[in-house]
Amino acid sequence: MTTPYQQQPHPQQAPGGPLGAYTSPIAVRRATFGDALASEWTKIRSVRSTMWTLGVLIVLLLGLGLLAGIVVRSSDAHMGDNSVLLLGFYGVLLGTICVITLGVLTIASEYGTGMIRTTLTACPSRGRILAAKSVVFFLLAFVIVTAMTTLVAAIQSALLPDAATPSGGEWLRATVGVGLYVAMIGLLSLAVGALIRHSAGSITIMIGLVLLPLVLALFMFTPSLEGVRNFLLEYSIPSQLSAFYGESISNSGPSGWEPLWIITGVTALALGGAFLSLKTRDV
Repeated sequence: MTTPYQQQPHPQQAPGGPLGAYTSPIAVRRATFGDALASEWTKIRSVRSTMWTLGVLIVLLLGLGLLAGIVVRSSDAHMGDNSVLLLGFYGVLLGTICVITLGVLTIASEYGTGMIRTTLTACPSRGRILAAKSVVFFLLAFVIVTAMTTLVAAIQSALLPDAATPSGGEWLRATVGVGLYVAMIGLLSLAVGALIRHSAGSITIMIGLVLLPLVLALFMFTPSLEGVRNFLLEYSIPSQLSAFYGESISNSGPSGWEPLWIITGVTALALGGAFLSLKTRDV
């Protein structure tokens, strides 16, 4: 029953007449993996931490690589049978810390700021998010490291023309192989960041993984620990990285492309754990 003081509801009207159904001019379609890639690429290149980290990486790769070449040239030291490419090892080893930092920040920073909630709202498929972050980061790290190691190797070859001429296989391992290995370490860092969800903690764990085995091995003098010592020396990340340059901290251990297969297997396991963590844990 309607009283005189009540008014019957009526549809809202626009100034020009009744308001009809609105049709958006933007085509509505399902989000694809390409959209997730575009989103992650926009995020990773639009934050200052990426620019600073990559800037320091380039400075370390170029600066230490060129410094090593200049020092050897000015001292008239003879490298013997060692390839001139070996001089790029020092910059790559320190630059790995920058790649680790960027890999962790790619995902752990979103947990710190709460941005991960927005990301998961826009793309509920958590596996797609992890895959997109992994692809974008891996390609970015691989391209930067490979380009810089190639440039440093070319300059070092010009600075030391009397050194042993590297073969094509040595060039491939010292540039593309190193780029793949370092990018894979960064991808492992991304997986650890997804598991730990804390930037500082994840970076500390990864730096410990890089340096601690070698440091521990140097203090194992007793014969009973010789097996453990040799294992740590052979499979530490610095030792595996030096294998791409035809050298090794120990007299045995992985050589050639074997370190890449080892780090790929470890990274695959860590990414699997990160995927399960994303699927089963709240943000």
